[in-house]
Amino acid sequence: MAAEVASARIGDAPPVLAAEALVKRFGGVAAIDGVSLAVRSGEIIGLIGPNGAGKTTLFDLLAGEQEPSSGRILLNGKIAESAAPAARLAAGLGRTFQIPRPFAGMTLVENVMLSAQGQTGERLWPNWLAPRRVAREERANFAKAMEILKFIALDGLAKQPARVLSGGQRKLLEIGRVLMAGPTLLLLDEPAAGVNPSLLNVIVERIFEINRQGVAVLVIEHNMDVIVRLCGRVLVMAAGKLLCEGRPDEVIRDPRVVEAYFGDGAVWLPLRHCLRSKTWSRAMSPGCRSSTAPPSARRAARLSPCSVRMARASLRSSRRSRV
Repeated sequence: MAAEVASARIGDAPPVLAAEALVKRFGGVAAIDGVSLAVRSGEIIGLIGPNGAGKTTLFDLLAGEQEPSSGRILLNGKIAESAAPAARLAAGLGRTFQIPRPFAGMTLVENVMLSAQGQTGERLWPNWLAPRRVAREERANFAKAMEILKFIALDGLAKQPARVLSGGQRKLLEIGRVLMAGPTLLLLDEPAAGVNPSLLNVIVERIFEINRQGVAVLVIEHNMDVIVRLCGRVLVMAAGKLLCEGRPDEVIRDPRVVEAYFGDGAVWLPLRHCLRSKTWSRAMSPGCRSSTAPPSARRAARLSPCSVRMARASLRSSRRSRV
């Protein structure tokens, strides 16, 4: 009952981000083809789809890295499709990237402090005319950055250069940097990619806590376990279009989603073998991605990690339909 009330409350909330009929063309190719979506305050929405579906390009459009060929983007009800990324960040839209690129020679706390908005010291003259104000803001930003590092469990490395961090820790630092800007909406691009299981739990817990603080989240992720844990609603993209949306358990059983990931029935034989013999991890290894690997392993290796769950669900459905 509580979940239903919360869902109804989110449904009644105005969208913090809305996209209407977005199109992005590169020459004659439509990388994004008529996508519309809405993200409301309090939501965590997953965005999934096979490689090349257009997910990151959609994030680029929403965050201002690229301009759409046509369509509208509304941020807190205001037209934003022509706004610069910095202007969207100032309006509350923060974004992380698949591959974090911190300033390797700067400390973690310095990396986080860089994202503070509206710093008086960013302008030339206040450093001479109002040095006390600049120093006061600097101390406040340092304190806030340390709180964020503690929140993301990196405070013990605050004075260390960012180059010492592992891949998963860099993902956390990337989240910390965008939190410093005080967003109301986070676009997270594959936060679980390449992260070990123990650190992955930390990232998932922090995303939950960020959402509980009132920040809406739109997350691209191939790890379906993470999507199921985090998201109440999932959007599926394929070939630049929005294929379907719904609860995670609904979309992984949708025949259109299965077809988008697996194609026609020719792939099912090696896929069944892969699932039955538990060779999934070997199929995803670099050796099986190479051109010398067996064809069945190469086909399996092209599938994303969330394909396992989808395959099992679809296989169960097909068995029930034959009974």
